[in-house]
Parts: sequence; C-alpha cells; structure tokens
Amino acid sequence: MIAILGRRLAGLILTLAAVSFLIFAIMDLLPGDPASIMLGTSATPETLAALRHTLGLDQPLLFRYGQWVAGVFAGDLGQSYTYGVPVAGLILERLAVTLPLAVLAILLSIVIAVPLGTLAAARRNGIADIVATLFSQVSIAVPSFWVALLLIILFAITLRLMPAGGFPGWSAGLWPALHALMMPAVALALPQAGVLTRVTRSAVLETLNEDFTRTARAKGLSARAVLWRHAVPNALVPILTILGLQFTFLVAGAVLVENVFNLPGLGRLAFQALSQRDIMVMQDVVLFFAALVILMNFLVDMSYLAIDPRLREDA
Repeated sequence: MIAILGRRLAGLILTLAAVSFLIFAIMDLLPGDPASIMLGTSATPETLAALRHTLGLDQPLLFRYGQWVAGVFAGDLGQSYTYGVPVAGLILERLAVTLPLAVLAILLSIVIAVPLGTLAAARRNGIADIVATLFSQVSIAVPSFWVALLLIILFAITLRLMPAGGFPGWSAGLWPALHALMMPAVALALPQAGVLTRVTRSAVLETLNEDFTRTARAKGLSARAVLWRHAVPNALVPILTILGLQFTFLVAGAVLVENVFNLPGLGRLAFQALSQRDIMVMQDVVLFFAALVILMNFLVDMSYLAIDPRLREDA
C-alpha cells in the first residue's frame, strides 16, 4: 500500500509540475501587455519600461517561471496588478464563497441522484426508471445559467422568497449566507444530478446482474437487502469517479452561475482577471483549479483502493 501511495504521489507531483509550466507559458503568449493596460494608452515608453521592470516582465520566461514556482512553494502567489494586493488573499477570500457553494451543490446532487438512480435500477423499465431517465435527459440538456435565470424569475421576482443575487458574507450569519447560496447551488446541482443519476443507474444495474447478487438472493436475502448491502456498495467506484470530476467542475466551472447571481467567488475573480488582463491572478487561479483537479483524482484513486481491496493487487 505504501508503494502504491508513493507512485501515486510521484505522479501527482510530476503532473502538477508539467501543468504549472504549461499554464505559465500559455499566459505569457496571451496578446496584450499588462503594463500598457495598467498605465493606459497615454503612457510614455519610459514609464512602460519602468513598470515592466518593476513587474519583472522584462526577464526571460524560465527565470520568471522559476521565481513564480519558488513563490508558490513559499506561499507567496505574487501581487495582483489590478487590485494591488497579494493574490493568495484574493483566492482565499473568494474561495470562502465558491467552496461552500460547490459543497452544497454536490450534496444536493448526491441527495437527488443516488436514491433516484438506485430506485431506477431496482425497478428497471418501471415508472421510477422512466422518471429517472426523463429527469436525467432534461437536466443534462439544460444549461446551468438558464436554470439560474429561471430560478431568479420564479423565486426572487415572482414569489419573492429568495434573494436575486449578492452575498452578505459569513459574518452576517450562517442562515443568510446559506440562503444566498441556495439558488446558485440548485442551478449548479441539477445538471450534475442528471449525469450522476445515469451513472448510478448503470452501475447498480451492472452489479445486480453479477453472480454474487444472484447468490445472495438464492440464500434468501430480500431484494432490499441485496440492493443496499451488496449492489450499491459495489457500485461505488464509478459513482465516486463521477463525484470527483463533478466537484472539481463545480469549483472551476461556476463562472457563469456566479456572474448571474453576482457572487464574489473564485470563478468571478477569474473572469474579472481575464477581462482586466491581470496575468498574476489568472495564472494563480488556473493553477489552483488544475491542482484541485489533480488532487481530487488522487483522492478518488485512493478511495478505490479503500473500497475495493482487489484493486490493490492490480496496482
């Protein structure tokens, strides 16, 4: 097990190093000069050259990359060109909105999809299966931002039950903060719940057709016991795979929903940094997203080994 963990960690580090260099190189190739954007079109060449020197933009690519990586390891993500504050503080501040939003959305997705997909598999071709299939197809086809707009029209404008946007901050209290995140979480959760419902149904159906479930039924176990004690636990590997991918998507892909609800989250920060050509913020946020994806894949791989001991022999 230790050897497997060591190999996975080595792969994680190498992947993260390669991704970090790729991110830095792509950001360097983007058109536009941050110094020109910061100073405007009326700046003199001398002023531009002085600012580029201050920002380190006149240094070679590999030298700047080494400085950036060294700063990341030291906890210094650099200074935002636009806001004039440390990028690490900006990311932590925005993560306090995006991370709870993603957790709330993934919990809603699990609560909706796992029971529905399991019920659809247990009653194949029945009413529950038809409902689950219809829900899955509709929710996957509908974009999150369109669901967000419908929720605002219905619950904020028509019924006046929920806020249309904004975030009061956690200092305002737990309930006001969760109240502001509820509609964005639903808008993010519904498409993911559709995907998870389909995967859960397929995984549970596959395990129900395995020899060990038929043996359990032959021994006299009830259909419910076979379903929840044997079929569902053995269907967790593909379900966990999708959950890991969905969580990273919810953190990194909430740009549109955060903009619709005017939430000061990480996705909105990335959008603002892109429009303002704030390279330092952009590359740090993208690196954070990439590191999150790599870390979640690592954790999902480790959970496979914990759930299914047979995978330890193959690894």
